[in-house]
Amino acid sequence: MFLRVIAFAGGLTGAAGFSQFPEFSQQYLQRLGGAVEALEQVVADFDASAVAEGLSREAALDQMQGTAFLERRREDMQATITRFTGLRGDLEALETQSSWGRAAAGWRFGDVELITATSKAFRPGLPLTMEGAGFAGAGFLTGWALLLSLFALIRWPFRRR
Repeated sequence: MFLRVIAFAGGLTGAAGFSQFPEFSQQYLQRLGGAVEALEQVVADFDASAVAEGLSREAALDQMQGTAFLERRREDMQATITRFTGLRGDLEALETQSSWGRAAAGWRFGDVELITATSKAFRPGLPLTMEGAGFAGAGFLTGWALLLSLFALIRWPFRRR
């Protein structure tokens, strides 16, 4: 009986945690969109400067050498372009998904800066939507099943045969 109560508590904990995913993913998506827009402007400005000089992006990056400052600036710009490309791909993949689709594409929530900023600003709320209730149910079942499995594993060596 005690184990069932503990498993039920695990289920409730899972429900509370999972039910927050739809709102958290929405807030992450908003920040992701803002980051993509900001990086897009930086990359577009760089590309416009390159075109004004008759250069491709790669040729402009290749010309940024000769001093420590220019080489550092080239590395920074390459990192910015790489981050922009990755985040834009994540945004395109996530913005058309439902909350369940976003959960299945969890690896798309990989930008540490955005996760940190979203986590700092996020305030949990009650799951007042069908999606929130669905995630709460999935979390409850997951937490309940994990704790029951853990208890079964712990009791396994002591079973009667």
